[in-house]
Amino acid sequence: MVKIVTDSLSDISPEWAKELGVTVVPLNVHFGNDVYKDAVELPPEEFYKKLTSSGVHPTTSAPPPGVFAELFTNLAKETDEIIAIMASDKISAVQESAVQGKALVKADCRIEVINTRWLVGAMAILVLKAVEAAKKGANLDTITAMVKKDMPKLHALMIFDTLEYLKKGGRIGKAQALLGSLLKVHPIVTLKDGEVHPFGRARNRAQAIDTLVNFVKSFPKIEMMVVEHATTPDELEVLIGRLDGVVPKERLYRSRVGSVIGTHTGPHVLATCFLEGE
Repeated sequence: MVKIVTDSLSDISPEWAKELGVTVVPLNVHFGNDVYKDAVELPPEEFYKKLTSSGVHPTTSAPPPGVFAELFTNLAKETDEIIAIMASDKISAVQESAVQGKALVKADCRIEVINTRWLVGAMAILVLKAVEAAKKGANLDTITAMVKKDMPKLHALMIFDTLEYLKKGGRIGKAQALLGSLLKVHPIVTLKDGEVHPFGRARNRAQAIDTLVNFVKSFPKIEMMVVEHATTPDELEVLIGRLDGVVPKERLYRSRVGSVIGTHTGPHVLATCFLEGE
């Protein structure tokens, strides 16, 4: 069976990864000289406490190619086909690290590394569909074609209290346009062509959440959805309640924004990611 690899920017927790049977390669979070593996050594609860209490703003980094070379080599002992569903190369170097790691593998194994141009729950959706296909016996070519077909049908909206974290982390992309006086409003961002773009603004949190709900409901059919929070689980449940009926319950997944993404969004991010239905 095809083995599936992704990175921690998909916000697939270690517990969820085990359930799915996928391998999640963690990125690194740096608080000064202290380095932690995303989700593995620094769970979200601990990370957000450090983020808001530490005088040091964290930075992030991708794992080196050798991590991927070792992982791919080990997986090649169990399969002859591997697909790596990776985060946007405009946001992180993790996809390029996987490509370089692949080049170091000596084993006789086909390895496909995909630059999804996405992050967070949108990536998770691609992984979930790949898992379903692999369990049904689909080969590497079939799964790769499916992932590439689904990539343009994904959508993601995220709301924050401030864009300051994106600004500090250097990942603000086209959302730079929302800076300045708009720091006092609630920005809403999306991803386009693999980087952060402005979607809109709201005067308060409630209005921002209304925007999420209305955007999702503007689509006639949704195949799958991942809804995420960082530190507001009750708010997440309210949002899910408002989205009741837009997607089958068994195709709606809850997730939590991890440490690396949280470094750039702050503690009050809320996100909806979904795949258009046909």
